[in-house]
Amino acid sequence: MPPELVRETAEAGDLPGIPRPREQTRLVGHEAAEAAFVEALHSGRMHHAWLIGGPRGIGKATLAYRVARRLVADPRTLPQPDGLDVPPEHPVARQVAALSHPNLVALRRVQAPGAKSLPTRIPVEAARQALDLFAETAGGEGGYRVCIVDSADDLNANSANALLKMVEEPPPRALFLIVSHAPARLLPTIRSRCRKLMLRPLDEEQVEAVITEFPPPFIQPGLEDIARAAALGEGSVARTIAFLDSATAGVVREVRMLLANPHDPDWRRIMKLADTLSGRDADELFAAALDTLQRFLSSEIDRRKGEGAARLLGLVEASDRISEKAREAAIYNLDRRPLVLSLFTEAAGALRDI
Repeated sequence: MPPELVRETAEAGDLPGIPRPREQTRLVGHEAAEAAFVEALHSGRMHHAWLIGGPRGIGKATLAYRVARRLVADPRTLPQPDGLDVPPEHPVARQVAALSHPNLVALRRVQAPGAKSLPTRIPVEAARQALDLFAETAGGEGGYRVCIVDSADDLNANSANALLKMVEEPPPRALFLIVSHAPARLLPTIRSRCRKLMLRPLDEEQVEAVITEFPPPFIQPGLEDIARAAALGEGSVARTIAFLDSATAGVVREVRMLLANPHDPDWRRIMKLADTLSGRDADELFAAALDTLQRFLSSEIDRRKGEGAARLLGLVEASDRISEKAREAAIYNLDRRPLVLSLFTEAAGALRDI
């Protein structure tokens, strides 16, 4: 099934020229996670809610849609009913790609008609509308109704509580596939009701295999360029694709270098970076810089986890404040120059204090 890439609306996670997770029927890696779903399906003990966690861009949503296709398809129509494979030409594959199957709903950030940008959060109205699926009776041989949340990190407090109520008292044959890039930050009450699958980053060869199989209109770079980007991408296809752009790779390298000396920040270079990131067409560069900064703090927290929670509290709080400041800047369309200075101030202060 050729992916449909003429898109009228933007969705969170979109990459130019690349099929969305629901448009891809092949999953690279994550064999253990897939085997867990197959075993649950065969045993007849499919847990009603699964939390699929791990870094961005490693295939979490692709796995979720792969499971959803299998559970809403009539197994009698599949060549291998014992697994999760659904042929690309199967009608269900086309329906899932178009989000037109009556037993599937996806809860995600989508650009509203007439809006200039994506919302920063999934509103409660969207959550309630999506969850209306479970007020109806599922049809088809499988009888499953599936809700994919991509990602739960984008829920606001009210939409998270709406999801929680449904997960707490699920209707029969309901399945929630909840994708999260930071599962530890979700509501504990949601986490406690889910079966957890933590996906690991892909290895470099797997990342390269994913990228080299992208069909047009994606323009395939040279194999050496892909290998160079994959070496920097930390097992994430999305990050590797970003590193294929020389400007993005340069911004990421600069952020890493500036964070390497938190006791004596080079504010002249930080000011120059702030000018770059505040440009009219610098949205992707800013997103890459913000992601790099947050990942740096997360890696520090992980590296120092043996030092005790009290010692790491400053890093955790700084990471939360950085996310909140970036979110407010996006909502109110604030100038990024002072924002970038503030983000580096937060990060440098937290790193100096440990």
